[in-house]
Amino acid sequence: MMAQRSASADWGARRSGWQGSVRDGQHWSFFSRSPDASSTIFVVAGTDAICVRSPKMARVEAVLVVSDSALSARRIVQLATLADVSEANRIIEQLNLAYDHNKSSFRIERVASGFRLLTRPLFSFWLGKLHQRQAELKLSPPALETLAIVAYRQPITRADIEAIRRVQCAEMLKQLMERGLVRIAGEDTSLGRPFLYETTRQFLELFGLRGLEALPMAETLRQPKAVLAVTAEPENHA
Repeated sequence: MMAQRSASADWGARRSGWQGSVRDGQHWSFFSRSPDASSTIFVVAGTDAICVRSPKMARVEAVLVVSDSALSARRIVQLATLADVSEANRIIEQLNLAYDHNKSSFRIERVASGFRLLTRPLFSFWLGKLHQRQAELKLSPPALETLAIVAYRQPITRADIEAIRRVQCAEMLKQLMERGLVRIAGEDTSLGRPFLYETTRQFLELFGLRGLEALPMAETLRQPKAVLAVTAEPENHA
């Protein structure tokens, strides 16, 4: 809303020749767009320099606002018309500095293999009420247990999951796949060639993880089975 209003005010200011106007108790200083990509679109008088948006910063911010999934740095370069990935990363850092300095409710976070503009955890309760996310994303304890096993031991067969949980997991796996959190990763080489299951990119995005190494205690719980297996004590021969 602010962006739309400021754009129309910019047009009006340039049309009438004004250099500023008083709106909502603040003095706005407007600047027309120039060929210089680093020039400022508009500035609120008294704004700290770290919070001023350049056109490139504004484009990256707009792209991330409307995206419903994580965007890779290369994709941001294409959509926001940037020079390269290094510039995209630098602009994202600048935006985060502005958000932190201004105590914004937003921050750009790296999730999966891309970036998303996310609200801070402080506001999750209120956003959950607005979008009814708790009802949509709520998983039963059995489903959460199954998801945790897949996340830490993937790729894993259904038989191995059931051996850990000691109950059948076909229905739980079906539910997790329907929600896009788990997928079939291939076939095991054991007898019967059972399916192997793994988590999806959507799983990483939903839980705000950069990768599987970001899981709690990942170094310990994601060790190979051979390391985690309990070996028998060697017999002592007289």
